[in-house]
Amino acid sequence: MGSKNKLKRFRENETFSNVIQPKRDELLADTFAVKGHWRESFFKNDLPIVLELGCGKGEYTLALAKRDPNKNYIGIDIKGARFWKGAKTALADELQNVGFLRIQIELLTYCFAEGEIDEIWITFPDPQIKYKRTKHRLTNREFLKSYQKVLRPGGLVHLKTDSEFMHGYTLGLLHGLGQDIHFAQHDVYGTTGTPEVVTAVQTFYESQYLAEEKKITYISFSLGGL
Repeated sequence: MGSKNKLKRFRENETFSNVIQPKRDELLADTFAVKGHWRESFFKNDLPIVLELGCGKGEYTLALAKRDPNKNYIGIDIKGARFWKGAKTALADELQNVGFLRIQIELLTYCFAEGEIDEIWITFPDPQIKYKRTKHRLTNREFLKSYQKVLRPGGLVHLKTDSEFMHGYTLGLLHGLGQDIHFAQHDVYGTTGTPEVVTAVQTFYESQYLAEEKKITYISFSLGGL
């Protein structure tokens, strides 16, 4: 994407009522006014809140929101030019239960109060296979601690990925930390018992992975005592 198109999308994002782009300094100073008030000040309802981390173009966030209007969904990504499309589509389709937040995921706890979130989806993240990239792996222990902080007690985390490495790494870490694993499957389309929401929603890239006969894996778990 050319720099002109990116700038155009950044400017347009600033006009979208369903996009919030807080400044880093604002977050670190703990002056982000929406923190702890997402339901009443942003969504204007009292429904559960679900996050998608690393939402890309926002297609998974949109699909989940369309599927379940009784929950609020927030797609999170640092690349606003990507989720521009999802935000624009949500407005065009008049989806009231969708928002987008442009932040680094490392700053999650500065955006949400303790227990404010009901569920988290992590869909097809970069597995960051090299050891020196472990700190960027979205299911490392530090990220899990931040998820635990913003999730309500018993709130679910969903990991859906085509990476056997990411699946195995996360499963091993969760077992080692004594976390509660609700469901784990190495091939969600090749077995029975997979939660319907996991197979009902597919991204463009997921469809490509399936066409290449890649297995799609899934884990759902809750966090405590980290």
